Amino acid sequence: MNSNGLVELDRCVAACRACPRLVAWREEVARTKRAAFADWTYWGRPVPGFGPADARLLIIGLAPAAHGGNRTGRMFTGDRSGDVLYRAMYDVGLASQPTSISADDGLELYGVRVTAPVHCAPPDNRPTTEERDTCRAWLVRELKLLRPTLRAVVVLGAYGWQASLPAFAEAGWTVPRPRPAFAHGARVSLDDLTLFGCFHVSQRNTFTGKLTPEMLREVLLAAAREAGLGKEIEASGAP
Repeated sequence: MNSNGLVELDRCVAACRACPRLVAWREEVARTKRAAFADWTYWGRPVPGFGPADARLLIIGLAPAAHGGNRTGRMFTGDRSGDVLYRAMYDVGLASQPTSISADDGLELYGVRVTAPVHCAPPDNRPTTEERDTCRAWLVRELKLLRPTLRAVVVLGAYGWQASLPAFAEAGWTVPRPRPAFAHGARVSLDDLTLFGCFHVSQRNTFTGKLTPEMLREVLLAAAREAGLGKEIEASGAP
């Protein structure tokens, strides 16, 4: 298990100041805050991955939300996208509770880790190509640390898919040529793991029904089974 390596990686990620535009934005948001969170002390730094060092399943998003992860310091925590994701993870037996409100709320993930190709909240949720590429080194290091146990990955959205494939290649996996296109329900073999595509849990997708809770649970169940997390699924009573 690479627990010490991941702890050190998370510490380094949280201290990163490599992208001036992202540093300025995340810190400005942390100063000005949203009225509903005026009494919060915002995290205001890069948000590291969340989950155990021996994870068999990895979920890759896009970037922290300005008033979600950038406020709470934990991936997909404190915003509506996270509400949808963690509810589904709880339903299929991958999380100890259905909500993720703050970094100290007691949430545990079972055999799964959550991360992103960009660790800072970007303006308008749109990192630049340069920012994405600069941040890739962190994902590459995370993948290498997780490789001994990692067997399946769920990538949320086309952006995460396109950003992640080069990271898998740099981390030592064989990525097919031409690179596989993103699609909801896509399934691609990369040596010793399977990559699953899923529409992102953004409000735009969940409010319009492009991604329903059932669709999300389907992908998570398939990936969890591929990762060998059958006991966790059985304990939840998921079909």
